[in-house]
Order: sequence, then structure tokens, then C-alpha cells
Amino acid sequence: MTARVRPPVADDDPFGPDHLPYGVFAPPGGPFRVGVRLGAYVLDIAALLNDSRFAQPTVNDFLARGPVHWHSVRERLREAARGPLPAEAIHSLASVRLKLPISIGDYVDFYASIDHATRLGGFLRPNGEALLPNWRHLPVGYHGRAGSVVVSGTPVRRPCGQRRTGSGAPEFAPSARLDIEAELGFVVGVGSEVGTSIAVDDFADHVFGVALVNDWSARDIQAWEGQPLGPFLGKSFATSMAAWITPLAALEFARIAVPEQTPEPLSYLRGQQDWGFDIDVRVHWNGVPVSAPPYRAMYWSAAQMLAHLTVNGAGTRSGDLFASGTISGPRQDQSGSFIELSGNGAHPVDVGGCERTFLADGDTVLLTATAPGPGGARIALGEVSGEILPALIGGVHRTEETTM
Repeated sequence: MTARVRPPVADDDPFGPDHLPYGVFAPPGGPFRVGVRLGAYVLDIAALLNDSRFAQPTVNDFLARGPVHWHSVRERLREAARGPLPAEAIHSLASVRLKLPISIGDYVDFYASIDHATRLGGFLRPNGEALLPNWRHLPVGYHGRAGSVVVSGTPVRRPCGQRRTGSGAPEFAPSARLDIEAELGFVVGVGSEVGTSIAVDDFADHVFGVALVNDWSARDIQAWEGQPLGPFLGKSFATSMAAWITPLAALEFARIAVPEQTPEPLSYLRGQQDWGFDIDVRVHWNGVPVSAPPYRAMYWSAAQMLAHLTVNGAGTRSGDLFASGTISGPRQDQSGSFIELSGNGAHPVDVGGCERTFLADGDTVLLTATAPGPGGARIALGEVSGEILPALIGGVHRTEETTM
């Protein structure tokens, strides 16, 4: 008879049975497979549900099966997680390897926070309007590089590129203004055909869940190269994503109304089933909490982002990722980027007794987040972490003097 055990998971654990985020793990000596997190443990879904379709190195196949199947599997997992479990289906989180849970075909990054866009626009256009004329009419975004999305914990090497010097001429050098962007990523479950679009009210039929994202940014490279076509090398070197995807179903108690939008958006950006999320993000710099961005303050909703992304007929596929852009609130201590937190470098941040404006080699950044759960409890999204490595030029590590 198969031994059954009950993992020691507290009733108020933020990764309890009402959460169960999905990831991909490998037990010691074994291949990667799909699991869900329960407290400090990973449950092997293939073993738990006797379903070999979960013995795969990504969740893409599961995502493609759609909302009815997502709901059925989730309810079976929630029921199982509340009782004794087969011992062979339980693995200590500390004993397994984690990888990026999805195979990403396309990645889109938006710019959905009005507070972030206003502050950043003020730095870029100090004598003009902070928000460009289109900003309140559509969710501004750009297509990123899916191939450089990495799982949480992967070190990030300081990028090199062209940056402007005091003379106005460019030089090739490591970025001296390396930054973060604390974001919320949305994972497409059911794709859409090229030539069709996804309505705001159909968001939950297509998007499976969310994950924290850190879209690292080289501000000096971005400032020089970004005119007129926008982000390129300053953004494409690395985007970190959490190892765990929280299903939308686990965020039922975090749904809130989106802020008032003025002027009223065009009809394709309006719907009856649109919502925001009451998610509290925390940014930790070298272990020091430095800001608390509130996702509830985001101007554009995820459903509006997806509707705009597809309104021209662009197709989507299972595993596609789109992110919110920097999450920032109205206060400076709610900034989701260090360029905002430091006032564009004018006001250094105290990071454990060291003054910083942008990232130095060896710095680490950790993003965490919590959201309301059932009965007044809180759930925690999977964390995102990364350490900055020195730039690599011609096969040689090069430490660049940074504006810290």
C-alpha cells in the first residue's frame, strides 16, 4: 500500500490549498515535470492525479486545454491538498530544481502605470507634458525579446551598449544606470488566431494566471538608442520571471474595480467584466525593503492590455507573456523603479548604510507580493530575485564605475 502523509502546512500559509501556484520542477536525479506549490513543498501533479500529461518540462500543454480543464484540475488539487497525500508525490521545495515554467513564444511589455509614466515623463521632458497625447487613450507597449526571459534566481550580467557622453557623442561601454522595473506578468493560456481579436470581457477565457516580473532596464543605453523606435538593447538583455504562476482563480478575492479613466476609452477597450487587482508588491535591495508599489493604482487593466494587443489581429499562443510595465503608486516610496525612487539619480537611496541611485555589481534585488485570499487570509505570489554580475567585454569581466 502506498504510504500517505500530510505535509506540515500551517492554515495561514500564503501558499496553502487555496493558492496552489503552478511551476516546473525536477526532483533529485529526475526530469522536469509540472507541479504545484503547497507551503514549503512541491506536489508532483502527474503522480498525485495519475495523469502523465503533467510529466512535461513546461505547463504549455495544460494551459492550452482551457478554463474548464483548469477549473477541474484545480478543484481536484485543492481537495487532495487538504488531506494525506501519496508520499511519492511530495517533494521538499529545498530539494528540487526550478525552471521557467512556460515556453514563451512572444513577450509584450506595457507602460500601464500613470504614476510611473508621469514621473518618468517629467525626467525625460522637464519643460513639456509628462504624458504624451496618446497615453490616456491606449495601453502603450512594445514587443520584447522572449529569448532573454529567465527564471527567478538567474544572475543578470550588466549589459553593454552605446551611451551618450558629455560631448553628445556616443561611446560603447557597460551601462552605468542599471535599473529594475517591478511588474506583474500575465500568462496566456488559450491563444487566439491571427486575424482575430480578444474582447475585454473574454480576458479570463484566455489568460491563465499571473507571475511577478522584473524587467531590468539600462537607462543610459535606453535614453540614447530609444529615439524614435523605443526600447531595444536597453531592455532586451534580461527579464526575470517568478518560478510560480498564480492562477486567476486564486485571485478571486483580490479583484477590484479599475480606476476611473478620463477620457473614456474607445469602445474596444470597454467591457462589463473588467477588473484590477489589489496586490501589494515589495522591492528589496540587498535585503533592505526600499519601496512598496501597489498594483491597485495601475491605470490600464490587464484585460485592456490584451484587447489592445490583439485588436489589430495579432495572434496569441499558449505560454505567451505580457507584462504590466512598472508598477508605481502616487508616492515616491511606492516607486517600482530606482530611477523614480532616486529622483533620476538626484537623491541617493540608503541601502543598508550605502548610498545608491542605480545598481552596482554584486547588488541583489528581490520582488515579493501578497494579495487578499479567502476569509481575510493573504496569499503570496512567487518571488523574483536576481544578482548583478559585472559586464563582459571581449571575454573579460569588466566592472564599470556606476552612478550609485
